[in-house]
Parts: sequence; C-alpha cells; structure tokens
Amino acid sequence: MPYYYSYGAFFANNIYCILLIPVMILSLWAQCQVSGNFRKYSAVNNRRRLTGAQAAEAVLRAHGVYDVPVRACRGSLTDHYDPRDNTIYLSDSVYNAPTVAAVGVAAHEAGHAVQYAENYGPVRLRGAIIPATQIGSKFSFILLIIGMVLYSQMLFLAGILLFSLTTVFQLVTLPVEFNASARAIETIEGQRLLEEDEIGGAKRVLRAAAMTYVAALLMSALQLLRFVLIFLARSGGDRRGGRR
Repeated sequence: MPYYYSYGAFFANNIYCILLIPVMILSLWAQCQVSGNFRKYSAVNNRRRLTGAQAAEAVLRAHGVYDVPVRACRGSLTDHYDPRDNTIYLSDSVYNAPTVAAVGVAAHEAGHAVQYAENYGPVRLRGAIIPATQIGSKFSFILLIIGMVLYSQMLFLAGILLFSLTTVFQLVTLPVEFNASARAIETIEGQRLLEEDEIGGAKRVLRAAAMTYVAALLMSALQLLRFVLIFLARSGGDRRGGRR
C-alpha cells in the first residue's frame, strides 16, 4: 500500500510541478502587465482632465445609480467597491488623478457598484458563497494535512471539498470582473469620458488586471488537481492492498 501511494503521490506532484511552470509565468506576466500599464497610463493625463472620482460618479449616473459614495483610500492599487457599506474606494493615484489609468480603474470599480444595483447574477452568487469560501480557506489545509498524516481518506476528501470552494469562488469571480470592465469601457465610450485615442490605454490597464484573476483561477485549479490525484492514488493503493 505505501508503494502505490508513494508512486501516485510522486506522479501527482510531478504533474503539478510541470503545469505549475506556465501558470507561474502567466501570473508573473500578469502582475508585470498590471504594474507596467498602470504606471505608463498614470503618466498620461486625459484631455478632459477627468479625475478617477469624477469618472466613477459619471459611470454611476449613466446607470441611474445615485446612492453610492466615492471615497479616497490609502495605498497603491487598493481600489475596490465594498458592498458592505455600498461605497467605492479609490486609491490616492486614482481618486484625484486626471489620468487615463485613473479613469479606467475608477470606471471598473463603479461597474461593480452597478452590478449590485442591478442584481447581476454572478456577483450575487459570489457574495453568497463568500462565507463558505472563508471556512474552506481556513480549514481545508488543516484537514488535508491531518488526513495525510493519519492516512484518513475521509478527512483528506473533506479537505479537498473545502479547498474546492476556493476554486469555485475564483471561477465565479471571472465573469464578475470581466463584466465590470465591459460596463466600464462601454460607459467610457458612450459618455465620451475619454477621447478615442485614450480608450486603448484604459482597455490595456483593465485587460492586464483581468489576467491576474485568470492566473489565480488556474493556480487554484492546479492545486485542486494535485490533491485529487493524490486522493485517487491513495484510493488505488487501498484497493490493491486489500486484494493482496
């Protein structure tokens, strides 16, 4: 039985390591693209001199949303919409900045606020599974480690199921983020918040940010695959050991 498990674990870990390389490259590339594009287009003022805060408010008004305040927050790339207090928070480099990057980022966060105002399905689903995801992230690795040490398939499977909630959350996050960016660009174009030759810069900033979520999903799915392969290897070893 240990032989089958060791071979299966070796196989699972090797598959994981082989697939991890391109996923890590994608993740690093996405992070570089985010910081590079944001830095580049933060140095380009838009010709309308529209700040991030003004852009966010313009997107909200365009969708008939008037009860979402826009406030400044500290940090870099800390921009977010918080559904708990129904507020858009924009970082120092976005809130008062009349740049192409600031307009794109602020419009994206306003897109999230519009999603909640319009009861967009995926964003409501993501909000509903957050408590389960938090439980999964806290206890999944504990159960996986205990299950591995005690050779308990039930505990190991419970750990896999809890960890899978994180992957599901990442999967649901993708349409939420892509839709918020699509709403942002559509409004920027429709309301002429940026000139035509400036819109490309905003799109590049948002596309780069979206790729970080794709990389996060792939990383989570890859880790889940590794655990599943180890579980199957252990199960196969148990069956073979039982026949012997």
